Amino acid sequence: MDDYNFPEVTQLAIPFFVAAILIELWLVRTGRAKGSFETRDTLTSLMMGTGNVVAGLLLGVVSYWALLWLWQFRFFNLGLSVWVFLAAFLLDDLRYYVYHRIAHRVRWVWAEHVNHHSSQHYNLSTALRQSWTGLFTFMFVLQAPLVLLGFHPAVIAFTFGFNLVWQFWIHTEAIGKMWGWFEFIFNTPSHHRVHHATNPRYLDANYAGTLIIWDRMFGTFVAELEEDRPRYGIVKNLGTFNPLKVAFHEWIGMFRDAFAPGLTMRDRINYLIKPPGWSHDGSRETSESLKAAYVRRNPGEAGKPGLPMTGVEPAE
Repeated sequence: MDDYNFPEVTQLAIPFFVAAILIELWLVRTGRAKGSFETRDTLTSLMMGTGNVVAGLLLGVVSYWALLWLWQFRFFNLGLSVWVFLAAFLLDDLRYYVYHRIAHRVRWVWAEHVNHHSSQHYNLSTALRQSWTGLFTFMFVLQAPLVLLGFHPAVIAFTFGFNLVWQFWIHTEAIGKMWGWFEFIFNTPSHHRVHHATNPRYLDANYAGTLIIWDRMFGTFVAELEEDRPRYGIVKNLGTFNPLKVAFHEWIGMFRDAFAPGLTMRDRINYLIKPPGWSHDGSRETSESLKAAYVRRNPGEAGKPGLPMTGVEPAE
């Protein structure tokens, strides 16, 4: 019963990924759809995706074995009914929301996630710009409660594959806003463009994987506005297409900060666990300070979704 074997959903979807990227590229280059491609940027995204697959083959087994070891301590064995797969998908989508929110609010996890946001273009190839170092954040422990509840690790991995496939097609500017009911329930290109944007109102918003309802429930939803079109990338763009720098730049920067001379132990730990942009002397910009500064410049925007009520920065 423990030897579950399911198809590798994302591997089966690779021909679809390639075909979709080529179609989007043709549509954009011929002026039939909105969007932008830059050859070196696209190649970097493809190399990051390839590295992610290699890292998964070499290291992914570690997290799977850890969850498989935990399986022996499960409270229940829920089996393989259709309802179990649906429940696993729903609960793991919530788990992904939690992980994704942590990834933007804790620098240790941001260090592996930032590379996905590093492109200043937003197209289907950007979806493949994935981490090589996800194992080292230990965020797979968020799946432990599902295993203890009785969802086999293979069931979780299988259902998460569909989540990843969903997240591929929403990385595009070629699709505008969709039907109202669809936009209300599901993560869409419009919602995910917000997530990838560096505009102050859009920072730290729309963490959803498949279902945008989690963002609506937990107060992190921000709608895309026509008058404030998303600008993509990270707050301080890298200025390089070197995949090694894309993959490791934040790890290097984080450890350089944490081991700088003259800091207290508390400061060193904070450089690992505080949000990106935090500094012991307050000299850098966080998403909160960027939002506050935007409101000071545009007081009429105060209190709108994604923005604070005042231009006063929150205290530490």
